[in-house]
Amino acid sequence: MNQSSSPARSDRNIDPMTSPAPDIDEPFEDESELLNEDNDINNEEEEGEELFGDNMEADYRPMPALDRYDPAMLDDDEYSELSQGERVAAEIEMRKRDRAAGIIRDDRDLLYDDTDEDETQTHKRRMAEKAATGEIDDIEMIESIENLEDTKGHSIKEWVTMLGPRTEISNRFKSFLRTHTNSKGQYMYKERIRHMCESNQSSFIVEFPILASKEHVLAYFLPEAPFQMLQIFDEVAKELVLTIFPSYERVTSEIHVRISELPLIEELRTFRKLHLNQLVRTLGVVTATTGVLPQLSVIKYDCSKCGYVLGPFVQSQNSEVKPSSCPECQSFGPFMINMEQTIYRNYQRITIQESPGRVPAGRIPRSKDCILLSDLCDRCKPGDEIDLTAVYTNNYDGSLNTEQGFPVFSTVLLANYLFVKDSKEIVESLTEEDIASILALSKDHRVADRIVASIAPSIYGHEYIKRALALTIFGGEAKNPGNKHKVRGDINVLICGDPGTAKSQFLKYIEKIAPRAIFTTGQGASAVGLTAYVRRPPNTREWTLEAGALVLADHGVCLIDEFDKMNDQDRTSIHEAMEQQSISISKAGIVASLHARCSVIAASNPIGGRYDASMTFSENVDLSEPIISRFDILCIVKDEVDPMQDRHLAKFVVNSHIKHHPTNSEKAVPTESVETTQNLSIPQDLLKKLLEVYL
Repeated sequence: MNQSSSPARSDRNIDPMTSPAPDIDEPFEDESELLNEDNDINNEEEEGEELFGDNMEADYRPMPALDRYDPAMLDDDEYSELSQGERVAAEIEMRKRDRAAGIIRDDRDLLYDDTDEDETQTHKRRMAEKAATGEIDDIEMIESIENLEDTKGHSIKEWVTMLGPRTEISNRFKSFLRTHTNSKGQYMYKERIRHMCESNQSSFIVEFPILASKEHVLAYFLPEAPFQMLQIFDEVAKELVLTIFPSYERVTSEIHVRISELPLIEELRTFRKLHLNQLVRTLGVVTATTGVLPQLSVIKYDCSKCGYVLGPFVQSQNSEVKPSSCPECQSFGPFMINMEQTIYRNYQRITIQESPGRVPAGRIPRSKDCILLSDLCDRCKPGDEIDLTAVYTNNYDGSLNTEQGFPVFSTVLLANYLFVKDSKEIVESLTEEDIASILALSKDHRVADRIVASIAPSIYGHEYIKRALALTIFGGEAKNPGNKHKVRGDINVLICGDPGTAKSQFLKYIEKIAPRAIFTTGQGASAVGLTAYVRRPPNTREWTLEAGALVLADHGVCLIDEFDKMNDQDRTSIHEAMEQQSISISKAGIVASLHARCSVIAASNPIGGRYDASMTFSENVDLSEPIISRFDILCIVKDEVDPMQDRHLAKFVVNSHIKHHPTNSEKAVPTESVETTQNLSIPQDLLKKLLEVYL
């Protein structure tokens, strides 16, 4: 039975040519392996839920109990279709509601997830196909540059003008403006742009330290190639503003980014070849300003022969841009400026000078011209102390070449950011300890005596002079009852007395402690030097008004030593400034009135060198009655012969030298001293901060 039932299995040595065909139902070895793999797949499929089966149609059978909706959740009301204007108004109302609730809805901040790589690659392939067919510009296909600081042998100025790096810089700066948040989680620069547009302005501020912390490559490129980088920043800012407010271009055609808080402050006298065409920061006092003039920005010309409009041409700062020939009639001119289609911008030129407190001893204060464009114009006036961020650049001056005999470049500052210093900046720079000390001092009932005791602590005695100087520094209250008669609040003091009584030392102390003080001497001061003068620079040939000492000391103190050495004509020029607190100029076609709201502290010697108590004050000084009447406090200093007073003075001087000697580490005085004055005195740094906050 076994042999007959399986003849094919019994004999394996049968010739294949003569043997009968094998049974079809018997599998080969390879087929068995395939069947095993199919069984494994079927087993895996049985583990899940089978969605397609024989009873698949049963899922779609009618079920009345479930095929219904909840009537309470149905909205059967009919609504009218919104028009386009009504839809825009409704969206504006919803945005206001979300903004009031603190909800920020901005789809532009959505980023790709890590799982979206396939979609990103597909998007790039489609964009490449569109770029190949010419549907989009190639600039959208620039790949991102990870190592942007690697300039590949190019200079920074060349690198940032290339298409790839320029696009990467734009993308990074745009992302920085969109995504940077402060400590409270608010979008800083989006809010600044919104406030800028609400005020119809054309610039907003970007702090350099914040930019350096987030995008250090951009902060590295910015000082080295300021013209190119600021141009990119302005384009990105304008694009972002028009994205948020599409119709804002009707308000202004330019949006500027102002860079503030550069970490390095350069002095005007330290500018050298190294700083050319770089972004710099400096401090100074404005001494002269010109009027706000229109400057050509984008020019269009009319061909006088065929009337064709040529342009637009972007005007540079140094040279005039003119077309060579007309593309319509091929003529070489003449060409006339098209006044209607030409775009102008505001232009103003100011002169800044080193601050009086920052000039090295024995040196003349240096000054530099600065150009203000667009919305920076008319931000400051003569006498203001400013913090300036600008591009230090140069232009060829033919007049200098003629005078010097070889090519000379005159340098100028092209302003990017300008800040006028005031008390707000000083208050923000105070620490919590300083604020607590000032508040505690304000609650002390002896604060007046403590301030007087702190004035010139190294000078012995003269309490009444110290009180007069304290009143002068803090000033009085200006009054204008009924807007009819103005009464000044500043106090003028004249110190007159014997030589060697520390009159000049009082003035030098006030110069150091006062927030704004201008020191001059009667022998070295003239009428125009004290008030203002009109000059005509050789390069511009335009009459400009420059401020004198009293104008520069506006909201401060003007100190005049050797007041008796001045000429009567020079003293007469300050009568108006001391009483009306203004200086009127009417020269060379300029009619102006400048503010001189300052206190005047003058020191003079009596006639003959010593004060004679047997005569009146008018007989002791060589001053006219009008000038004496303008001083509110007259202080007389007499060097009287008194052995006890001289002994106390000698002890005070010796103790002061012992206290401040380098070998005295404990700053202790072994001998007796005036304890009351030391207990009442305020530290000098705290007194200076108090004056800055108060003034």
